[in-house]
Amino acid sequence: MPVPTRIPSMSLKKLQVSMAVSEEANNVAIIFGVTGLVGREIAKSLISSGSSWKVYGIARNPEIQPIITMKSCNPYHFISCDLLNPLETHKKLSLLHDVTHVFWVTWASQFPLDSQETCEHNKTMMSNALNTIITVAKNLKHVSLQTGTKHYISLQPPFEQHQKLHYYHEESPRITSKIPNFYYALEDFLMEKLNGKVTWSVHRPGLLLGNSTRTFYNFMGSLCVYGTFCKHFKIPFIFGGTRKCWEEPYIDGSDSRLVAEQHIWAATKQATDCCRKGEAFNAINGSSFTWKEIWPILGKKFGAYVPEEEEEMVCEGFWYCREMGDEKKKKVWEEIVEKHGLVRTKMEDLANWGFLDALFRFPMKLLVSRDKVDGFGFVKRCNTLNCILYWIDCMRDQKLIPRL
Repeated sequence: MPVPTRIPSMSLKKLQVSMAVSEEANNVAIIFGVTGLVGREIAKSLISSGSSWKVYGIARNPEIQPIITMKSCNPYHFISCDLLNPLETHKKLSLLHDVTHVFWVTWASQFPLDSQETCEHNKTMMSNALNTIITVAKNLKHVSLQTGTKHYISLQPPFEQHQKLHYYHEESPRITSKIPNFYYALEDFLMEKLNGKVTWSVHRPGLLLGNSTRTFYNFMGSLCVYGTFCKHFKIPFIFGGTRKCWEEPYIDGSDSRLVAEQHIWAATKQATDCCRKGEAFNAINGSSFTWKEIWPILGKKFGAYVPEEEEEMVCEGFWYCREMGDEKKKKVWEEIVEKHGLVRTKMEDLANWGFLDALFRFPMKLLVSRDKVDGFGFVKRCNTLNCILYWIDCMRDQKLIPRL
């Protein structure tokens, strides 16, 4: 089977030639946000699938790490596109008349999460893209949207209503608040735009675990840079957060491979039979965890010093932004990259220290049920600790962080 040629940013002329001469695929996917955690995994799964797929990957910035591997057997084309630009979006997407499946796993992060600007930007992006795709893609079968479990809560106070242990399910009511949630805006847009004409689904992961240099809330990148610094500076591998977040399950892990597989399952399997008016599914690993259980194992995985006493391992006064986010650390990261012959990245390509500070001081439990997706027949589960260890190894193999 031939290995497809990667086209970093396909010109319109090349795209026309490719579409004219390529063998007709049974399914043609377009992945918006292909350089992100889940977008990469959807693309990798489809282009290495035994089924006949053709894949278009859309992102504003090009990939640092190529998605195509020696296991690839289906054609893949990367298209750089600013979805906030309606003219550019229409020009580049209007040729893609063979699309059958849309995977929307992107979002605009220029403004604060709970802001009207974020709602408007994300709805504009989706509108620009889907207005074109729906018009030209006459065989469109399914649109798969990714949001998140933040669907069930507001990150603005008061938090008292979320303090009791509660497992949110897909039919849990929306937050009645004046605080905007762009997840609602995107779901409402699909409901209005598709209106029973095309099946669609919504997938709500928790804490995403995966490997990308183009992800704003990048937990694995942040953890790996921190672990690398701890070993480099010979400092303790400290959990900087609250005692409650340390001791109790607070959030569900979601391996990006599992989430990608769930997207594809919903778009192609029997689940589509009941998705005519849209169906939402939580997308989580399925096993709860605490940082207390896994933190020492992670520290040892990085070869860092792990204090024996728990009191020395947990520090509510330790803030990652303050301890890791200075200019000196950025220069040290460049030195580490150079010394170990790593892929050239800036510290901020991988690490978001503010995200770690917020995650480990989360003011409420955000735990959800996966009973619905289990009942529909998607039963894949993952162990969160094993997933984190897997992605650490992947980042080493891809030379994003040093080996021990």
